[in-house]
Amino acid sequence: MSLTKIKEARELSDAEVAEQILAVKRQLMELRLQQATGRMEKPHLFKHAKHRLAQLMTVERERQIVAEKEAAEKLAASKQVAQPAPTPAVSQESEAAEPTIIAQ
Repeated sequence: MSLTKIKEARELSDAEVAEQILAVKRQLMELRLQQATGRMEKPHLFKHAKHRLAQLMTVERERQIVAEKEAAEKLAASKQVAQPAPTPAVSQESEAAEPTIIAQ
């Protein structure tokens, strides 16, 4: 049995990835139990299960990073739209006052 390709994991939906992560973790627990009781027939299955778990967790993290990045960009864009451009504040008194020139 060959190791699975990450392409297969990337084709799964978010819910399927989470579901498969739980399934692989259960499988690893069962393999550890078999090893502890001396009933282990195929020790290479540890490698396959760990490999699959790493792939699934990588895909999950990649999607999480993309979602965080999109949320940050959306927040930054909404802040720019919400804040009007600052206008220079000029008081009425300063407009009415004549500039004074001090001669030396």
